[in-house]
Amino acid sequence: MTDPREALAEPTESFDPAGAELDPFPRFLRWWALAREASPYADAMTLATASAAGVPTARMVLLRGFDPRGFVFFTNSESAKARDLDENPMAALVFDWADLHRQVRATGAAERLAREESEAYFALRPVEHRLSTWASPQSRPIENRAALERRIEQVRQRFPDTDVPLPPFWGGYRVTPETFEFWQGREHRLHDRVRYTRDGEVWRIERLAP
Repeated sequence: MTDPREALAEPTESFDPAGAELDPFPRFLRWWALAREASPYADAMTLATASAAGVPTARMVLLRGFDPRGFVFFTNSESAKARDLDENPMAALVFDWADLHRQVRATGAAERLAREESEAYFALRPVEHRLSTWASPQSRPIENRAALERRIEQVRQRFPDTDVPLPPFWGGYRVTPETFEFWQGREHRLHDRVRYTRDGEVWRIERLAP
């Protein structure tokens, strides 16, 4: 297994436009794979959204899928983040892989996944997680912990076996990146940064100052 600390000494990725790959997705996949070797939390990402009035909020969510179409996460569609995305479908993501002294940022439009995609993922979740999804009125006030536990018991009675269906208020989103930024920490704060910006069918590549 590659020692992730090797990335700190001599980054192998080019941060100059002349040497960088034309497509940012392969670089992300390499960095993500290395981060998953280094940390059990590599899939954690900050998701920032804003309301129609421009009020920003941010929280940590888990990356549940990634391909050239974008980054996938799942949530209650009545949650604060989902309400923001309904009003203003732009999102920003940040991966902070401190063990590697690396970060990746991405921004782009978010759209809901087809229900079939959400059903396929939901069926893979542990039964207790599926029950909790039904029980939790995410982002809304509740009286106390006991009230939440009562809701869980009610859901268990409603679905007494392992066939817990996808709730109508839960599903996935895909953020399709319009920009990527890759950040590599270096000595003396002379960090390496490269930004990709989608320009039609190609990506514009720029090196950024630390």
